[in-house]
Amino acid sequence: LAGGIILGVALWLRHDSQTTNILYLQLGDKQAPNTFYVGIYILIAVGAVMMFVGFLGCYGAIQESQCLLGTFFTCLVILFACEVAAGIWGFVNKDQIAKDVKQFYDQAFQQALMADSDTKDGKAVVKAFHETLDCCGPDNAIGAIPPLWRDDLCPKDSILKSFLESSNCHKKIDELFSGKLYLIGIAAIVVAVIMIFEMILSMVLCCGIRNSSVY
Repeated sequence: LAGGIILGVALWLRHDSQTTNILYLQLGDKQAPNTFYVGIYILIAVGAVMMFVGFLGCYGAIQESQCLLGTFFTCLVILFACEVAAGIWGFVNKDQIAKDVKQFYDQAFQQALMADSDTKDGKAVVKAFHETLDCCGPDNAIGAIPPLWRDDLCPKDSILKSFLESSNCHKKIDELFSGKLYLIGIAAIVVAVIMIFEMILSMVLCCGIRNSSVY
């Protein structure tokens, strides 16, 4: 069940409309940075393997098989190590992910402001960011400049918001990825706690079977 829940959360994050709309964008030959998906794929793999390993543990407990329970314990240790490694990777890269996406947005924004006819990709990318995140402009400094570009690139409701509140896209990108990484962190902690209990209980059961007078 825990594996199924983790798999479901990971698949939801993977197919979330906001992240997919942004991370599938392409600016010329350059693809939007999709480092964020590395953590998602690890969660998907952990969830799927946990479902299989959980079945193995249940079957081993029903059959009272030390071999299956030992295999179950070994698989849990490996999964736990992978999850700790993924958690460390996510903590180290949490700021870099948003930074890379903001740099990609800034490049597209600079292209969109150019008067050349070859900047359609830049305008399309910027519009996708603005519509998906309901934001307008890269930062407050540029947002304070007379909005000659806003009618062309920004949704009308976000133009008003940009004057009334801080709705620049840099802030929205930070909020988007910090929120998603927060969910990934919670899922990882829950799985880690469950795994620790599973390892303890499987060893207790394995030792109980070994010391049982029946065997």
